[in-house]
Amino acid sequence: MNARAPVPLVVVGGYLGAGKTTLLNRLLANAQGRRIAVLVNDFGEINIDAALIRTRSDDVIQLENGCICCSIGGRLAEALVAIAAREQRPDLLVIEASGVSDPQRIAQVGLLDRAFVLNAVAVAVDVTEVGHNLHDPLVGDMVRQQIAGASVVVLTKADLADADALAMAAATVDAIAPHAAVLTACEGEVPLSVFVDAAPPEPHADAVLQAGGHWRRAVGTVPAGIRSISYQTGRDFDKALLRQALKALPVRLLRAKGMVRLAADPRLHELHVVAGRMRLSPMAQGDAAGSAMVLIGAFGAEEERRIRACLDRALA
Repeated sequence: MNARAPVPLVVVGGYLGAGKTTLLNRLLANAQGRRIAVLVNDFGEINIDAALIRTRSDDVIQLENGCICCSIGGRLAEALVAIAAREQRPDLLVIEASGVSDPQRIAQVGLLDRAFVLNAVAVAVDVTEVGHNLHDPLVGDMVRQQIAGASVVVLTKADLADADALAMAAATVDAIAPHAAVLTACEGEVPLSVFVDAAPPEPHADAVLQAGGHWRRAVGTVPAGIRSISYQTGRDFDKALLRQALKALPVRLLRAKGMVRLAADPRLHELHVVAGRMRLSPMAQGDAAGSAMVLIGAFGAEEERRIRACLDRALA
């Protein structure tokens, strides 16, 4: 089963009423032919979110009546196993967490099966309510934890706030999740690259690495707000230095992935970095002569220079 390409997994979280279902419906409306499965958990006996999302997708799995990361954790694992076993897997699996759950913990459950690879932990934040929610003695810590675990924070309902309120919300999020990409959604719409690898490398990059170590030419354009760079080298990495470098990248990184060679191990290794997590695992086969990564995030030319310098220092 796991010899097949893993299914990209995105966890969408955020407090009650933050706009998670709107984000998902926008994604489904702009899927561009991709097969998207949605696993929805609502806190209550009737899963309203699943009903709303089903109007746009036939592939909706619903888990009702509980926090997805605790009381029905076993059912979540069962649903993931069933999706992984399908003869035709989806191109993307999105898990919409309930408004009172921790998306980081859900991502951990999803990564127990190598049939999936984490692409993002996206947390919706209501610009008009974030200040109130964070200071609420009952839910403030939970909301803060949700934001802190995000790889991308999506500011929602910005049309209902003035410029000062929007700036204050952005500063609040920045203080809680300084390394997360922060985007403002327009009626629930964000770049597709938040969910899938729709953002190719910069025009000056010749190629990107595909599964199996094969190269293809980079084509297309990068959606506004998100850009990607490619890093290629014929030298090996020092494993400890590479882990340290990727953990300490001074940028707002959405995710990074690639195939790298390590000085102490002749095998090609598959690399994934998202939401503060890094997975580095040997590949059964791969014919790439060197190492290559694609890093996707909200960063500019100066951040790119710092990324390259940081990775250069991790070479053996």
